Amino acid sequence: MPYQGLEQSIGFTMGMTYRKLTNFFQQRLREYAITPEQWSVLYQISKSDGLIQKEIALRTSKENPTVTRIIDHLEKEQLIHKRPGVQDRRSFVVYITDKGRQLINETTAINESVNDEVKKVISAEEYELMISLLLRINNHMQASIEKS
Repeated sequence: MPYQGLEQSIGFTMGMTYRKLTNFFQQRLREYAITPEQWSVLYQISKSDGLIQKEIALRTSKENPTVTRIIDHLEKEQLIHKRPGVQDRRSFVVYITDKGRQLINETTAINESVNDEVKKVISAEEYELMISLLLRINNHMQASIEKS
């Protein structure tokens, strides 16, 4: 196979695009004093109040230590609160506070504006196809990781 260079590497291209999208989102979240990483955790908690940390990690595709750090920060900022788990006292259940829900309500449009920015350069059909392909790649890679 001939050398194609980094610009033809799916990992490189996705990583570069991810960093630019994240930077774009972070700039718009700046006035709310929350990062895209923190926002994604808070958003998942807002969608399903009462999640355990392991479920939050799965839904955000983040490692448990990263989720622990983010949860501790969100709790310090009074955006969430934790309660001991019913089945397992060593774990805890995470709930969003009114302050956290207000922040998500105010910032969801910012997340949508990032998607809208992407939709300026591709058609609706291309956008749907891109999401479908990325999810297929994600699922395949997850299965490959679990096999090894």
